[in-house]
Amino acid sequence: MGLPVDLRRCQVIGLAGTVCLALGGESAGALPARELLAPSSVHAVLGLVGVYFGLVLLTAAWILLGGLVRGADPPTPRALVLVLAVWAAPLVVGPPLFSRDVYSYLAQGAMVDAHIDVYTHGPARLGGPLAAEVAPLWQHTGAPYGPVFMAVAAALYGLTHGELPAGLLGMRLVALCGVALMAAALPRLARHSGADPAAALWLGVLNPLVLLHLVAGAHNDAMMLGLLGTGLVAALARRPVPAAVLVTLAALVKAPAILGLAAVVLLAVRAGRHPVRAVLATLAACAATTVAATALAGTGYGWIAALSTPVSPQNWALTSLLGRATGALLDHLGSDLAPLAVPAWHAFGLAVTAVALVAIWWRLRPRPVYALGLSLATVAAFGPAIRPWYALWGLFLMAAAAPSTSVRHRMAAVAGVLALAVLPDGGPADGSRLLLAVCGGALAVVVLWQAHLAAQAPAALGRTA
Repeated sequence: MGLPVDLRRCQVIGLAGTVCLALGGESAGALPARELLAPSSVHAVLGLVGVYFGLVLLTAAWILLGGLVRGADPPTPRALVLVLAVWAAPLVVGPPLFSRDVYSYLAQGAMVDAHIDVYTHGPARLGGPLAAEVAPLWQHTGAPYGPVFMAVAAALYGLTHGELPAGLLGMRLVALCGVALMAAALPRLARHSGADPAAALWLGVLNPLVLLHLVAGAHNDAMMLGLLGTGLVAALARRPVPAAVLVTLAALVKAPAILGLAAVVLLAVRAGRHPVRAVLATLAACAATTVAATALAGTGYGWIAALSTPVSPQNWALTSLLGRATGALLDHLGSDLAPLAVPAWHAFGLAVTAVALVAIWWRLRPRPVYALGLSLATVAAFGPAIRPWYALWGLFLMAAAAPSTSVRHRMAAVAGVLALAVLPDGGPADGSRLLLAVCGGALAVVVLWQAHLAAQAPAALGRTA
């Protein structure tokens, strides 16, 4: 038998991984335009190798920690939160990784501060240094985010006076607050669902996707999920009105969280409220919160029409891939219907999603938290747009409420695979950079294996003696 892997070893391996991620990101991350290096430069090559070296170390530490959580003497939820803080620390002060969305957030906040309609115009309308940092794909598209997030982004712009380093750190701290709310809510949701709180934290908050995309990438999904989880905790505590307010605030960050209102209603009914009264009270709280938040933010309701913004020609959602393949086939056959292929597949995906949501909520209405997690996973899988961090929408709640260990194992596998799906600068992959990424990961595997053999050697000598 091998030596037991203790919590401290997991902390050290994971910390080494995030340190390598942060250091590698200094030359290969989603850097400001003036700091970007040519992908073929020595520093960028070493940075890319270092990022994937660190990513494999972090993933290995997470897997080893999962073994501890399932062991005879698992760490407490408090100890796991400490591990999360240790792993996240280097990423907090490191550069943005795996996406340039954080620059879009800052530019959109500046637009709101300048009273430019952020839902009608893209950052190009703003101009200046912040807009120049936004990826070309989003320069002329409106924001798909709700007024709550736009108000936060505008307030952050006002506090930092448009200074890029301060703005990046501020947006990172906003995301960290969301992650903290997620970590606080998960154990309570797990206890309600009859699951192990430590196992829920391991899968729902300590997984690599959270660290790579919510912490290092500073995505506003952290804010959405934190508010959503807190709202569900309030609903479980039989406080339906605050629950509806919190879930609505989450939806006013990103729209998919609106599905959480169904869980609030079902939990209120379970607590003894009449179904009609529960629905009316939830809708009233939602409407009042939406009106108040929109008035305070001063952004208007244009975000509803702008929800199609994430759809792009390069999107690799299932329906987009099928649409492009169908369009190519029709074009090859000389059909005039080729341009309609992608919209048709998107419409089909939305129809499938609607049917699936009805089936999920009807069948799983006694388990609203799990139904919500499965619904959010369905929206991410069959929607017209997908990013690796969208998997966290469902994974966060399913970590607490999944009915079996096998479901959690499959979710863990999905998280591990998606962690490898995006290059650290957020740009498209090519053959040479993929090879460098594989080399970095392979080097980490070799180092971990050698460390394992070195740890086993004293024990083997002791048994021989």
